[in-house]
Amino acid sequence: MGFRLTPRDDAFFDLFGRSAAHLVAAGEGLTAMLGAEDDKERKAIAKRIGEIESAADDVTHEIVGKVRASFLTPFDRADLVRLAEALDECLDAIEAAADLMRLHRIAEIHPRMVRQVDGIVRMAALTLEAMPRLRHLPDLSDYCIEINRLENQADRNHRRLVAELFDDHPTDPLGRARHVLVADALEAVADAFEAVAQTIEGIAVKEA
Repeated sequence: MGFRLTPRDDAFFDLFGRSAAHLVAAGEGLTAMLGAEDDKERKAIAKRIGEIESAADDVTHEIVGKVRASFLTPFDRADLVRLAEALDECLDAIEAAADLMRLHRIAEIHPRMVRQVDGIVRMAALTLEAMPRLRHLPDLSDYCIEINRLENQADRNHRRLVAELFDDHPTDPLGRARHVLVADALEAVADAFEAVAQTIEGIAVKEA
């Protein structure tokens, strides 16, 4: 990153950390959804994830407001907003996946769905760990590489999951469709986390 003659407002990094912490909490909720015993429990978990999403929205609005109000920022203003929105998209995707599990009453969880959620939880943890390191963007290459690896792994797992769902529900197209909707939603979560890493990579290139 280039040398700066003026001080900058580093409070943004704390805000991004708060946003990522909500991702970790939502990921834990998604794991809990897999183990829910009935519709009542699934509804309660979905409500909790919705509350986390609402709190995360507040952080996103705070970041955008701070961008508008700050004279000096750690890096380009548009990039700050882009990163905040990318993090928000992750939580939106998690909430959507959890809500689909609830709406379609997915009780029999395919092992590959568990694997997808485990990968999402790992991505959330890595993203939280990465936020304080935004102060030193070149140090985040390992994070970006690992997120990309996990997303590629999720892609492969998703393809196999969908194929196995067709095998498991040969005479129940409606049941199969319900499970495929959830499988696609989980894949969308992994894609959203990769978008965060790609955003950070882009910022690192610009700031080098």
